[in-house]
Amino acid sequence: MRDPDLQSFLALAEEALRRCTGPAATLAAEVTARWQVPGALADAPAWLPVCDQMPEAKTPLAQAFAALAPRLSWGRRATATPDQAYYDAHANTVILGPKGLERREDLWVGVTVMAPGTLYPDHDHAPAEVYIPLTAGEWWNSAMDWTDPGLEGFIYNPPGITHAMRAGTGPFLALWFLPL
Repeated sequence: MRDPDLQSFLALAEEALRRCTGPAATLAAEVTARWQVPGALADAPAWLPVCDQMPEAKTPLAQAFAALAPRLSWGRRATATPDQAYYDAHANTVILGPKGLERREDLWVGVTVMAPGTLYPDHDHAPAEVYIPLTAGEWWNSAMDWTDPGLEGFIYNPPGITHAMRAGTGPFLALWFLPL
């Protein structure tokens, strides 16, 4: 039996992922198929000061996430130091995956929060990735210019592509989905 708040969040996330097209739709289908079987529950949560900047939830998906947020273990990108401003202005958490609220080895479903004006630096990783924005923000990858897909949109990053994201004048909050 899965935690009801987590199940509600996953149902709304699955609905949001149905808007994906092209390669992103394939990734979304793979991720949602994997989370149908619950994983083990995680340890105690950890909250970072930047998490206090999370905006009020404006969509059902953001509201479902807000119910989970205090129960998650938040951390910083390991490569954030020695940039203290960036270190203090962002946090990541895993909802499903290694070290997640529900521990799994087959996928990552996570969230990034950033203070206004924060740039999440260029990075890349082997798995493809889909982002679903919960607030306004911009994404870039080496195959596209900076873009804000809007709250009804998504961003797809192919495997291994260099990409980044940034907050505008308000706090940034986005979900990310990666099959492992």
